[in-house]
Amino acid sequence: MTSIDDVMIEITPQVLLKAYACGIFPMAESAEDNALYWIEPEHRGILPLDRVHIPKRLARTIRSGGFEVKIDRNFEAVIDGCAAPRSGRRSTWINGRIRGLYRELFALGHCHTVEVWQDGALTGGLYGVHLGRAFFGESMFSRARDASKIALVYLVARLKYGGFTLLDTQFVTGHLARFGAIEVSRDEFQRFLEAALGGGTAHGSGSGGASAAAGGLGGGAAAAAGGAGGGAGGASGAGVFSLLSEGAGAETVLQLVSQTSKTGCSTA
Repeated sequence: MTSIDDVMIEITPQVLLKAYACGIFPMAESAEDNALYWIEPEHRGILPLDRVHIPKRLARTIRSGGFEVKIDRNFEAVIDGCAAPRSGRRSTWINGRIRGLYRELFALGHCHTVEVWQDGALTGGLYGVHLGRAFFGESMFSRARDASKIALVYLVARLKYGGFTLLDTQFVTGHLARFGAIEVSRDEFQRFLEAALGGGTAHGSGSGGASAAAGGLGGGAAAAAGGAGGGAGGASGAGVFSLLSEGAGAETVLQLVSQTSKTGCSTA
């Protein structure tokens, strides 16, 4: 684990994107520590997009509604939620430099949020980085039962529809393992990453995009998503995060997630 300060380089959004393309990402010891460290785990967590498992109770919750999923609407609120203390964790690794860097990535269209809203309040969500056909999950939070799980399911549907092939979770937790997350070796992850970046590193902006960053992870018909068939991704070969309509309904989302793909980082 090497401190970014130790190697005396200026960390910019462009440097950060190059680091992701090499399979490394930054973390801090705590919110109070301004130093950042490059992390390259020996064993990397991924969620194979063609083998995602949705627990039956969660599927019923998604079908029952009572929430609204929004994309790229409030980055600041999402990162605040991810950084807040929670049960079993009194401190956070999200410091001021992390906030600033990912805020800039959001403005550039390389960072996205999936947000779960209930009764006008943000109750859960996640954020991550988009590069080529890869999505690097950074953090998630939940203030209501199943809110972060709903965000994850909607993220997977969006990635599959948009032509993504890799969902990096960095590490595997019990929460992620229930959805099918697995560990792969560093070398294997690099192969998946190279394949996901092979079509280029252009990005597809979300529904909010840079304008949402300047201002501040439901119940539509299946037709709102153009049907539940898989999206083709961008013409450049990059995944398109905004391809799936924000109003895509529960059945569309669940059908997308349950589809088995012939592409992606399956280890079967």
